[in-house]
Amino acid sequence: MAKFGKRTRAARENVDRLATYGIDEAVKIVKGNATAKFDETIELAVNLGVDPRHADQMVRGTVALPHGTGKTLRVAVFARDAKAEEAKEAGADLVGAEDLAEQIQKGEVEFDRCIATPDMMAVVGRLGKVLGPRGLMPNPKLGTVTPDVKGAIDAAKAGQIEFRVEKAGVIHAGIGKASFSEKAIAENVNAVMDALAKAKPSGSKGTYMKRASLSSTMGPGVSLDLGEAVS
Repeated sequence: MAKFGKRTRAARENVDRLATYGIDEAVKIVKGNATAKFDETIELAVNLGVDPRHADQMVRGTVALPHGTGKTLRVAVFARDAKAEEAKEAGADLVGAEDLAEQIQKGEVEFDRCIATPDMMAVVGRLGKVLGPRGLMPNPKLGTVTPDVKGAIDAAKAGQIEFRVEKAGVIHAGIGKASFSEKAIAENVNAVMDALAKAKPSGSKGTYMKRASLSSTMGPGVSLDLGEAVS
């Protein structure tokens, strides 16, 4: 049996593992259990009734969190000439073309979001083996392959997050920090749940959202009442 420290045991005692909680109550519990010496990340995990091995059951998209993530996002942009200047002025952390591709090929992937203008995809396409597994490959459906470089950077910096279902049918999303107010965390949770509901794929049969839980970096998961969460 795993042994837990005093703080972890106390946190687990605050949670009924068999119960489900409304979003507001779950947020209160999770926030109360986030007592580490650093600002813990609040994470939402949702188990979906999909098999992402089938194209018509893939769940992927973006959502703008009303209160951001609490994390400073580093953005890389593939662009040339005027669009490169636009990216720099908009606050991109890395801007380049073939030179940026060479850095990435060497394993220098020091960014959280990758944006590209359409004309750069011939260069970016060669980076699939590096960017793909990290979930960083620019995609027009996610708004990260676009001529509107400034708009994409602004959205990323303002708290837009990407979500993508994993092999086991689970979505994980960091939706804030323990230092956020309960209201801000709850509104971020609602934004993600609404986005997931709208992203339900055509191939999904039966129950789409099976389970959902909220947790902090060091705290136990708290199961959400899906009847409330998706209402």
